[in-house]
Amino acid sequence: MKIPRFSFMEKSSQMAVLVVTLSLVTFGIVMIYSSSSILAMDRYGDEYFFLKKQLFFAVVGVLLMFVLSNLKYENLRKAAYAGIIISIIFLVLILIPPIGVKRGGATRWLQLGFATFQVTEFVKIAMIVFLAHFLAKVATHIKDFKKGILIPLVVVAVVGGLVLLQPDFGTALIIAAIFMGMLYLAGARIPHLSMMTVPLLAGAVVMVMMKPYRLQRWLAFLDPWKDAKNTGFQIIQSWISFGSGGPFGVGLGDGMQKLFYLPEPHTDFILSVVAEEAGFIGVAVVIVLFILLVFQGFVIAFRAADLFGTLLAGGLTMLIALEASINISAVVGLIPTKGLALPFMSYGGSSLVMSLAAVGILLSIQADRSKVRGNF
Repeated sequence: MKIPRFSFMEKSSQMAVLVVTLSLVTFGIVMIYSSSSILAMDRYGDEYFFLKKQLFFAVVGVLLMFVLSNLKYENLRKAAYAGIIISIIFLVLILIPPIGVKRGGATRWLQLGFATFQVTEFVKIAMIVFLAHFLAKVATHIKDFKKGILIPLVVVAVVGGLVLLQPDFGTALIIAAIFMGMLYLAGARIPHLSMMTVPLLAGAVVMVMMKPYRLQRWLAFLDPWKDAKNTGFQIIQSWISFGSGGPFGVGLGDGMQKLFYLPEPHTDFILSVVAEEAGFIGVAVVIVLFILLVFQGFVIAFRAADLFGTLLAGGLTMLIALEASINISAVVGLIPTKGLALPFMSYGGSSLVMSLAAVGILLSIQADRSKVRGNF
């Protein structure tokens, strides 16, 4: 069944994406101030330290979103190869001190002099653009492993390997998952996908077993109370936040867990602060907003004018969906804790700007009315 493209429907759909995105960003800024003001005063003597930086990056990100939404998304194909080459260069550079900045045992930030930039946030977008371009280009050969899959597989393996050297196991898995998802959208054969999935999962298990801290995270996930003051501390404090909030929360700014109990309350565990201060209702609103955004993202993908648009929108939507679901699952204890930001809401300029850039590209794909492709 073909979906007719009506002007009113398109404008309403664009407005929905925009409203949901800006709602998440706005709510995130409010919660960043609530969760970080005491911490900022203790560390920097300025309760607005994190708030001011996030507001700056929000302005930059929104401007970039509007610029990208008004550009023809097909132009991104011209930058597909350059983007992946730049990504590899960045990933190599951050391994060279003092260019790469090390925090928390991982080297993920590039020193730009006036600021630091988390390279993998750019890499994920560049990888999706490259895969969308290449897979659309070889669409007629996608069922042939050598002609359609081998080259992007090698590129993903190189990028994923460099990401693992940081180390950033979670991002490497996200890149691999998006690659598999985009191959499926492009029409790759299920046996080929299965052939790659099995060694990928086996390799993931081996890498977890090889690194003691990764194994400890899994053990803490299975029984956090066994080491409640160390490996299980984060998730236990997060559970306390969720339990304290109840249905409606204790009130904005009145949470206690952010007072040096909950680690990183303004970044990885910002949803825990939402749970305590805005309660189940607040968390439910956040989850519903993400569901609406992801749903609309896939609608955009299936309505795209060409295969490149479908793959690009699908890849970007998968990125937002994976990051949000992993963060939410981690803070409620459904999966082991992972240092991954909640898109649009967690403190962090690189994540916020690139997430808004992804929405800008989605809006550009949605705005194209040249023809209708596929169904939904």
